[in-house]
Amino acid sequence: MFVPILPMQVLTSVTPFVLPDSWQSFCSSLLMSDELSENVHQDPDLDFATQSAPAPRDSNVYAASLDNAINAARCADELRGQDIVVLDLTSLTSIVDFFVIVTATSQRQMHAIADDVNRLLKRDRGNARLNIEGYRTEGNWLLTDYGDVVVHIFTAEGRALYDLEQLWADAGRIDWSSKNIDNDAVKIQNSEHDTNSPKSDPDDGTPVTN
Repeated sequence: MFVPILPMQVLTSVTPFVLPDSWQSFCSSLLMSDELSENVHQDPDLDFATQSAPAPRDSNVYAASLDNAINAARCADELRGQDIVVLDLTSLTSIVDFFVIVTATSQRQMHAIADDVNRLLKRDRGNARLNIEGYRTEGNWLLTDYGDVVVHIFTAEGRALYDLEQLWADAGRIDWSSKNIDNDAVKIQNSEHDTNSPKSDPDDGTPVTN
């Protein structure tokens, strides 16, 4: 009878799983055999402790992303958004550079912040908005994705529930209120976009006015 040989780490770490009697006997025999234990190959990857660091960002790309995040945070602040946090995720993931997290006190305020951030980042600065979630619902989380920056607008209850700051606790925090913006990076970013692009946003329900 063929009996699959599982690594020791797998056999001994699955606490909630109860093995049948035959498997328990088999595992016990393996653990008690010094000869087999000496021949077991210890794979360093079995502890899942290995990590791959994201590739370093180009300094100009990073500066432009940081500028987008800071301006989104300041835009939310002008509309009385609360507890605004900018998280730097560049050392943790290559998917997104910054999270902007803000609390709103009503659905109307959530929409107003999303609209103004969209005017600033998409219309005025030429950033493509890749996705928007929660705009047409009465939920507790509205998300707008600009690629390098994702803006999360929560109700107080939604923010406590999802707790992104704790989920990304290893991310750095940007002092957006006092941070100087790299104007050279902004010019580089804006020069890549057509300044005569349409001023409307027909692809979704977010109003964009002149």
